[in-house]
Amino acid sequence: MRQRSVFRASMGEPRSAGMLGFTLIELMIAMLLGLIVIGGVSSIFLANQQTYRSNEALSEVQDGARVAFEMLSRDIRVAGLAGCNTASGRVGNTVNNSSTNWFADWNNALHGYDDATTDPALSGLSGPGSPVAGTSSVHILSSGAIDATVGVNQGNDPARIFITQPSTDLASGDVIVVCDYDHSTIVQITNYNNNTVTVVHNTGTGSPGNCSKGMGYPTDCSSTNGNVYWFPPNSQIAKLTSYVWYIGNNPVGGKSLYRLSAVNIGGTITPTPQEMVRNVTGMKILYLQPPSATKFDIAANMTNWATVNSAQVTLTLQSTFQLAGTNGQPLTRTFASTATVRNRVN
Repeated sequence: MRQRSVFRASMGEPRSAGMLGFTLIELMIAMLLGLIVIGGVSSIFLANQQTYRSNEALSEVQDGARVAFEMLSRDIRVAGLAGCNTASGRVGNTVNNSSTNWFADWNNALHGYDDATTDPALSGLSGPGSPVAGTSSVHILSSGAIDATVGVNQGNDPARIFITQPSTDLASGDVIVVCDYDHSTIVQITNYNNNTVTVVHNTGTGSPGNCSKGMGYPTDCSSTNGNVYWFPPNSQIAKLTSYVWYIGNNPVGGKSLYRLSAVNIGGTITPTPQEMVRNVTGMKILYLQPPSATKFDIAANMTNWATVNSAQVTLTLQSTFQLAGTNGQPLTRTFASTATVRNRVN
């Protein structure tokens, strides 16, 4: 039987067939090749994992931008919509100090600020929901959804509106818009009575209350009765909706898109912030004021907000996952969209 001579790499000595095996060098080479294969597979796995995370993060910020633009644009489009008679501009307003109470300032139904920290509607906020410096804010006022089953009935007197049927949507302290073919009027309900099916809009009560009972146009606050007007049967009634959109600090230490609403709490209009879309870190809004302006400009350069008919909104969003972008940073993207105020264009 022929034997093979195999030399040990370490000793240089022959070994018999019964002593066949791997030398130390062979084992080291095999381990090295194995490590190379494992390293290659690991790098491919990590690359694919990072690609997946980046794609997930990109999808997240795109979805956030889509939701944010949809909600914000929807409110901008209906700014200044009174429910009836929008084009004529005949809107009375008996709410006390309406020009300084942002939630009733109909003359500025669309009104922006270049730095949200200078916005008087946001000045009292702190902690979660407080505004972020250097980001825009915008006020939007309009009539809310009109309940077709509730309208004006016959038999009005100067301080009361008799409505067609009881409503679970109306309450004392609500600010409402009443309108017909002639004009619209904004008043605060000082007492709502389901039993008599009446909306009272008296003076001397409520917060901020009414300057007069008169619902005619133009508004006359020089006397208690003011400019008396009785809205005819089938006139429409809707709540006044007042919002401020801005970037605020959220409860987890990040930034979000917020909407401040004028909420009736116990008869008092209370500014209430609500987080709408998380991880929106920046917002810049430019406005178009025809006919003098032919391009979008900052809020500080607007001279007549009643004629502003478009807003160009730029949002910056970042991913929740902090390592989705390059250099271990969150993925950040900027998106822009333009919304037109429907009742201010032909």
